[in-house]
Amino acid sequence: MSIIDLKLPNSILKALRLPQNNLRRDQLKVLKKLLKKARFTSFGQQYRFDDILVSKHPGKKFQELVPTFNYNTIYEQWWHKTIEGQSDICWPGKIKYYALSSGTSESASKYIPITNDLLKGNKIVMIKQLLSLRSYENFPFSSLSRGWLTLGGSTELQKGAGYYAGDLSGITVKKAPFWFQPFYKPGKKTAKQKDWNKKIKEIVDNAPQWDIGCLVGVPAWIQLCLEQVIERYQLNDIHELWPNLAFFVHGGVSFEPYKKGFEKLLGKPITYIETYLASEGFIAYQDRQYAQGMRLVTNEHIFLEFVPFDDVNFTSEGEMIEKPEALMLHEVEEGKDYALLISTVAGTWRYLIGDTIRFVDKERSEIIITGRTKHFLSLVGEHLSVDNMNKAIQMAGTHFNICIPEFTVAGIPVGNFFGHQWYVACDDAVDATALAKYIDECLNELNDDYAVERKSALKEVQLEVLSEKHFMDFMHSKGKVGGQHKFPRVLKGTMLADWQHFLANPVKKQAERSRA
Repeated sequence: MSIIDLKLPNSILKALRLPQNNLRRDQLKVLKKLLKKARFTSFGQQYRFDDILVSKHPGKKFQELVPTFNYNTIYEQWWHKTIEGQSDICWPGKIKYYALSSGTSESASKYIPITNDLLKGNKIVMIKQLLSLRSYENFPFSSLSRGWLTLGGSTELQKGAGYYAGDLSGITVKKAPFWFQPFYKPGKKTAKQKDWNKKIKEIVDNAPQWDIGCLVGVPAWIQLCLEQVIERYQLNDIHELWPNLAFFVHGGVSFEPYKKGFEKLLGKPITYIETYLASEGFIAYQDRQYAQGMRLVTNEHIFLEFVPFDDVNFTSEGEMIEKPEALMLHEVEEGKDYALLISTVAGTWRYLIGDTIRFVDKERSEIIITGRTKHFLSLVGEHLSVDNMNKAIQMAGTHFNICIPEFTVAGIPVGNFFGHQWYVACDDAVDATALAKYIDECLNELNDDYAVERKSALKEVQLEVLSEKHFMDFMHSKGKVGGQHKFPRVLKGTMLADWQHFLANPVKKQAERSRA
């Protein structure tokens, strides 16, 4: 029996059959639902949710009365009260779960509130995405009834004073519906394992016992797991063990840099399905085959705002100004980068999630993730985005016929001017000088600002080739393994200093960068 053939509760079916209305109406309905539910909370009282609800233009009134927040400001002013056990702060009731999220730059864990309303909304979006697979051509639906290997955080949550905390993936699995349990791998026992190395070992040990049809997780860690299974059982490819493996649900980072190396592990093509599931909520998903982007969730549990990602609204360090220009969904334009503000059914209000997105199809609300507000380089006005970097790496991989599963870039001083220092993971033979030259040429084609600055203040592009193990070991050293942890594409500040110190350690440099 396939998952999509299961009989669903009437409440969920009703939600799935909601008519597709225009974007502005959809989003205003979501906003009003959020405001009505939270109007008697401390946050709702202070920011006059009742006044917003009776306004003729609730969207604009909401933006007028409620300030924007990043994690530090909303935690210091509001969320710390919920962790201390207070109820009805930003959302009705007491918060019993928190997703621990450290992002890709900060070292301290963030405590993101998780409510039953949020989990229910996420679940409905997941089902919608499953149902969208019916439109895919020649999709092997029988694989949906096989095992779903999900590499996520431990379901063994930390117990606090009246709450539990852990990875969102661990919380989600722990509270997953009963009908999903037979499909879920690696199973409850291994899912509780906190030691990532032990978890991978248990998965590898049990791999021959499973019939896996779907992989779910961050590309780097899924690839690492498959490589170990193939090595352990001396396979030519993973399909020799799991012949029904048919699709990979991924998210968190651009898949393109990983794709070439990932496909070397396969015996036949599979379907890739992209999702945008953050700790703060399920924001978007790919709902049609070959779609260029993911469709935003506009009529469920998240109210979205979009701040133009430019020098007017953000500082050179990626900090958003106090009162930025914020657009609603019907006001955005295609082809422009926006920072995302979200308000959700977990008491997250006008919250800067830290990602930048670009609309590729406004009518269908389809977006791509272009980077992070603090993960870009603009030392002299080159405005180099993570999207530019990903595309250049993809082009270089194709040109040299090599796999580049990881990379990161840092700004460096060059005399009185500046340059870019690339660190590239590649276990194939490649000339570092030639690779740097080609990536530079690609970026000149992809980014006009970059091309201009390369003729003036941006003087140099350096590149160092490392093994993939260097990147993985660094993540281990920072305690960022498994789950939703990704290597930052741009290194700045403390993280850059830690990385440089890590590479300078002679013990870590024995598997050296001779190819550079």
